[in-house]
Amino acid sequence: MHPASLTVIDLQPEMDGVNQYKNIPLTLVNDHVVRLSVMTEPFYWHYHPNSDETFLVLEGTLCIDLEGRTVELTPGQLFSIPAYVAHCTRPKDGRTVNITFELADIQTVKTA
Repeated sequence: MHPASLTVIDLQPEMDGVNQYKNIPLTLVNDHVVRLSVMTEPFYWHYHPNSDETFLVLEGTLCIDLEGRTVELTPGQLFSIPAYVAHCTRPKDGRTVNITFELADIQTVKTA
């Protein structure tokens, strides 16, 4: 993925009417990727050995299950998970839309 330089990226068409899981890369920033994620179901328990991961919620409530606690994020809230920390992300009420920031060559290891 190599978006054109100095290009406006319109998120709304990527979000409108989407009622199933969708995860698309939007742009690269140095060695990181910015993704748009529409979540309609839980993502499995996993961790990333080579990258932190940051979530910014645009719509809905995103639950991030960690060992021993759950973090709930609402629109405008941001949360970072360090590398090697196991987590499971899921929408609270049917659908959430998020921006994620992570290493472009991120590795994902399923834990359960």
